[in-house]
Amino acid sequence: MKVGILGATGYTGQELLRLLNNHPEAEIVYLGSSSSAGKDIAAVYPHLSGCGYVLEDECIPDLDVLFVALPHGIAAARVEPLLKRGIKVIDLGADFRLRDSLEYEKWYKVKHANPGIISEAVYGLPELYRDQIYGKSLVANPGCYPTASLLALVPLLEEGLLQKQTIVIDAKSGVSGAGRGVNQALHFSEVNENFKAYGVAEHRHTPEIEQQLTFAAKNKVHVSFVPHLVPMTRGILATIYAQVAEGLGTEGQKEKILRECLKEAYQQEQFVHLLPEGVWPQTKYCYGSNHAFLQLKYDERTGRVIIVSAIDNLVKGASGQAVQNMNIIMGLPEGMGLAARGMWP
Repeated sequence: MKVGILGATGYTGQELLRLLNNHPEAEIVYLGSSSSAGKDIAAVYPHLSGCGYVLEDECIPDLDVLFVALPHGIAAARVEPLLKRGIKVIDLGADFRLRDSLEYEKWYKVKHANPGIISEAVYGLPELYRDQIYGKSLVANPGCYPTASLLALVPLLEEGLLQKQTIVIDAKSGVSGAGRGVNQALHFSEVNENFKAYGVAEHRHTPEIEQQLTFAAKNKVHVSFVPHLVPMTRGILATIYAQVAEGLGTEGQKEKILRECLKEAYQQEQFVHLLPEGVWPQTKYCYGSNHAFLQLKYDERTGRVIIVSAIDNLVKGASGQAVQNMNIIMGLPEGMGLAARGMWP
């Protein structure tokens, strides 16, 4: 396959380059960067010296697959001509994640450039929507916080095991999730030895999470979602709280029922793992890999289940999942180019 990356100099672009460069069926023929066109990739990332890749402008050649690793508001304006050329597009931004363009405009504060094409996109979280992804030409790669949250919650909501309006998502992310742009709040002296909440009750991933949970529950779901910035480079750890559904077995059965639901949902999955009882996810388990790790505990005192989910925000939360989606839409083995399991044995 001839593949390209538009936005190749960002963190997700760099991860895509790393993964695709080792993919046995992918030939990288285009790296696009409006700010660095004409430069060797090593001028931006010196450790890539000798790779021979030169950054180009945004004149996109004929490709089989294009990854768009740019901020929201850009892909929607450019994707339709690419699709007409037969190029399959995987958008790592937010332009096609929300099914309602007005909801997108409310949360992202920009006019959607092409609402008419939203219906052509499929939400690309393979473990949950694999059958919808195969053969598609436009994939909306999920956000990192939604990936961690949805993997933990969707199977439980689909089976009616949770009370829908009681969900609290307390999530922490490494600094790379904010991108590579210059921002005083992300300087070392601001982030180091600091821990803070941000986007409280207004983070842009909230409607994406609620949309997919609503689909799963077949009823409107609202969540309390609070992200936090922690002084590490990469990784997401989400701790999720929810009241279990009324009448869910006896007290002694509840945790077993919840656990069996997640076990059944993911027992055949190569990238999502329900850990043995008592073993709790850590971000180092998935560092640099496309793997996600889950664990849960039912608290009899409160009637709540506590679920912990860990992913690498740049891989399963972005570029690795994008490659996984490429493999699916092109009919390749889903794990091709993604086999490494980080620090997990």
